[in-house]
Amino acid sequence: MPTLYVCHPAALDHETPLGHPERPDRIRVVERALEDERFMTLVREQAPCAEHETIALVHPRRYVDAIVQASPREGLVAIDSDTVLSPGTLEAALRSAGAAVQAVDEVMAGTVTNAFAAMRPPGHHAERARAMGFCFFNNAAIAARRAQARHGAERVAIIDWDVHHGNGTQDIFWDDPSVLYASTHEMPLYPGTGALSERGEHDTIVNAPLSAGDGSDVFREALETRVLPRIDAFRPDLIVISAGFDAHWRDPLGNVMLTEADFQWATLKLMDIAERRAKGRVVSLLEGGYDLEGLARSVAAHVQALMGQA
Repeated sequence: MPTLYVCHPAALDHETPLGHPERPDRIRVVERALEDERFMTLVREQAPCAEHETIALVHPRRYVDAIVQASPREGLVAIDSDTVLSPGTLEAALRSAGAAVQAVDEVMAGTVTNAFAAMRPPGHHAERARAMGFCFFNNAAIAARRAQARHGAERVAIIDWDVHHGNGTQDIFWDDPSVLYASTHEMPLYPGTGALSERGEHDTIVNAPLSAGDGSDVFREALETRVLPRIDAFRPDLIVISAGFDAHWRDPLGNVMLTEADFQWATLKLMDIAERRAKGRVVSLLEGGYDLEGLARSVAAHVQALMGQA
């Protein structure tokens, strides 16, 4: 079965201030990379807007309503020093969450083997009722809850290899034994969470912090020894990837020295577990990645692995 690619032009309409790293060009370079003939067999679909009721599986309705009410008709509204609302942000955020829902629905239904959604704004810093770190709705968490609520998934594993720790995803699933959250990330770095000692109420939080300057060998060892065995032992019905590519050596916001080959290797390792445990079901959601060349190359390598071309 093919790989699904979900996107939507609304991702370009979320505006950020001049010089902000989380900018529309991120989606443009991903789109160009995936126009290559290697990716002609991708099933391409437009991301729908997520229903508010679906987002409310993760975020309180009052929080969703507050984001709607704060959305401006013109100009920019700052949520914090990094996170801003523009007139196009709400639709982009709803479709970013909707892309995660669409990917889960098709992967769980078996119409595609796996899926990659390239939308913005990203999601993994969004806590239950707090927007931060460029994020408004936690797309990975919404994906997990959708798989459980709509498709009867008993266990979902989320792996996050963004260079920044996904504090929001950890916060949401801290006391939930049905979702495993595993993260590799640079420490110390924003947002300051993700220590080894942070394990959750049911030991289903797995943090594998990296240090500035760490490269392929350290990253791969962290996955092989700490992350992948835990995901395998969890026996998930679905694996969700918070696919941030800002641990690439070119990225300006991190100091981890990965290459696109590392993301491809990690993808293949997760696909192996998914084949054994989850009928091959993998949903990947774009998070960070702020050097445009590094992002494009990493996404291409990641999607090639999902397609079985690596």
